[in-house]
Amino acid sequence: MHKRVVKAFFSWYISRIIGRDFREFSFHQPVFDQDRAVLLIANHFSWWDGFLMFELNKRLFKKNFHVMVNEENYRKLWFLKYLGAFPVKKYSKSVVEALEYAGKLLNDKSNLVLVFPQGKLYSSHTHEIKFEKGLLNLINSSDKRFQYVFAASFVDYFENRKPSVNCYLMSWEDAEFTSLQLIKRAYNKHYEISRNLQNRTIV
Repeated sequence: MHKRVVKAFFSWYISRIIGRDFREFSFHQPVFDQDRAVLLIANHFSWWDGFLMFELNKRLFKKNFHVMVNEENYRKLWFLKYLGAFPVKKYSKSVVEALEYAGKLLNDKSNLVLVFPQGKLYSSHTHEIKFEKGLLNLINSSDKRFQYVFAASFVDYFENRKPSVNCYLMSWEDAEFTSLQLIKRAYNKHYEISRNLQNRTIV
């Protein structure tokens, strides 16, 4: 009961602060299979990213949300564990264990696992999204029946006092033998197209 109450409160609170601090949070709806787990791969440019993707899942995918966070933030923000976060200490054995755990979560069709492949914050104006090697460990720890969804998010003010978030989404089917380079190339193609669309946005 305590867990459900805490989760419900912070789920409501995240929606509230997003609605308060942003003029709009819009996203493009991809075609996806509700009967398969989702590996959501997203760019990482702000403190908001995890909360935005949590809200996206609540509005669109409606699955059990999971995300790997560094141990310091996990301890500092105690409520994250109720929202599907699990900790990892970088440069330690726990990284491998966390990646294996995340991979096994993808064996359950009711789950969504969020991954920031960059591993740390980068400007949203970057021209290429870097991928750390751990993503492949995660994938290989699963039964590989999940589906990929790419998310590229951008924040702009234009003439408004509050910024708007545009999240461009795309479903992607991997080849029989997936490599990190193949995923990176596919994601960055989506990211480049999304960035160009964002640059042409007129409010």
